Amino acid sequence: MRNDIPAIVQIGDCLVSTDIFTEYFACDYGVCKGACCVIGDSGAPLEDCETEALRKNYHFYSRLMGEKGRAVVEKSGFSEVDADGDLVTPLVPDTEECVYSSFDGDGNCFCSVERCWMSGEGDFRKPISCWLYPVRVSLLGSGLKALNLHRWEICKCAFEKGKKEGIHVYEFLKEPLIRYLGEDFYSEMEEVAAALKR
Repeated sequence: MRNDIPAIVQIGDCLVSTDIFTEYFACDYGVCKGACCVIGDSGAPLEDCETEALRKNYHFYSRLMGEKGRAVVEKSGFSEVDADGDLVTPLVPDTEECVYSSFDGDGNCFCSVERCWMSGEGDFRKPISCWLYPVRVSLLGSGLKALNLHRWEICKCAFEKGKKEGIHVYEFLKEPLIRYLGEDFYSEMEEVAAALKR
């Protein structure tokens, strides 16, 4: 990164790490096989309203979920609070696998929630934290949101693919960023990206 590029820029009520504009990323499912759904010490972070969205749409994707995942949801609910006090998707016991995962015959992992949404079933695509990855959103004490780039070894192939194809993080995430923060916010991101290139 150039020395004159700030580490953080403010857009509206968000503090945005500039590596979201300068780094590259593009999911490489052919390499990772959906590892982000089955590796991690906690489930996917959830917004408060997303638990209700999961409950409302459960009848669509429950048939795609694994038997153990269904058992967890039906016994304990659609979300849980992890060791850090955060609301997250539950995990299958004794694994790091999200309960909403589903697998094909070759062991490839998919999000059962998103698979149903893509086939026209339900009105909830998936948790915004999953859709926005590798950007993580946190709420600051000031009321501002912080958008930071998260680096995870299992996504190394995605950073490599993004660089090879010339796709910046913010470009790869255009659709979820607009869904979460609005078109005006994304337009300002494009302006910031253009200014950083100058």
